[in-house]
Amino acid sequence: MNLFSKFLTIWVLLCIALGVILGNVFPSVTDFLNKFEIAQINIIIAVLIWVMIYPMMLKIDFSSLKKITTRPKGIVVTTTVNWLIKPFTMYLISSLFFFVIFKSILDPDLAKEYLIGAVLLGAAPCTAMVFVWSHLVKGNSSYTVLQVALNDIILLFAFTPIVALLLGISNVAIPYNTLFLSVVLFVVFPILASVITKYILKKRDASIENFIKKFNNIPEIGLLLTLVLIFMFQGEVITNSPLNILLISIPLTIQTIFIFFIAYMWSKKWKIPHDVGAPAALIGASNFFELSVAIAIALFGLNSGVTLATVVGVLVEVPVMLFLVNIANKTKIWYQ
Repeated sequence: MNLFSKFLTIWVLLCIALGVILGNVFPSVTDFLNKFEIAQINIIIAVLIWVMIYPMMLKIDFSSLKKITTRPKGIVVTTTVNWLIKPFTMYLISSLFFFVIFKSILDPDLAKEYLIGAVLLGAAPCTAMVFVWSHLVKGNSSYTVLQVALNDIILLFAFTPIVALLLGISNVAIPYNTLFLSVVLFVVFPILASVITKYILKKRDASIENFIKKFNNIPEIGLLLTLVLIFMFQGEVITNSPLNILLISIPLTIQTIFIFFIAYMWSKKWKIPHDVGAPAALIGASNFFELSVAIAIALFGLNSGVTLATVVGVLVEVPVMLFLVNIANKTKIWYQ
């Protein structure tokens, strides 16, 4: 492991701090960059995420996809954790903190709004960043694509009923333009680009392995630049509501770690290979925050507690997910 990858967590923390500082010092720049947005997805951030995902897609052996049906355990873990466990534990853990532990600190109405935001996060599994987490744990690229694609299909049908069941909100309208654009940008486009790249390299008798080596550290650099932008956009929120952000982040962090270990230890118990089990756990732990934020803004407004809770989901996810990636890498021997 090179110096850059070894101290990735330190670079991440520095980029988070840099993003917050820039967001407060240069708010006009942040407002300008925020204009490059389609269906609640910032195009600049989308390009950076695409840069992170593309090298991983190059490693996919599409001929191996047909063999995945002979190894269904990873799919069972992913779908069960994401849809039968995660939304409900998010509801229970968040309710415990917002209505019991923080009862003397939080206004009841605000606590309810935070709970709604947390559930919106818990009911929407990650689509984009999970490819980065999978890359960092040397996950099976083909299997990760299948896991994410299946989650996206289930999301279309399961998201609204789950939110309605947990919160009694029956008018949750999924912004399908956000969902569709996310799938196209973060799944379809990178796959097509990798297929075209491999075709061109094959025609030229060039080595795909040598081509992939050119992208060493590119995903990590893309991650750092993405963090600077994300925290620039949220810099004012962080400095204006530090206590509330802390209160929201505590149950979200506990939920993320809890879900990770459920899937991770289940995969180990089932003797699932680490390159499938680790991404399965990381998929369960992470959230589709673009979708959650879009729904929160559409239903409750930009300045609502619901929206703030989903935004805190963005702030919490990256540092916590990097912590879990580090755990997955250090405990790989458990699977051997």
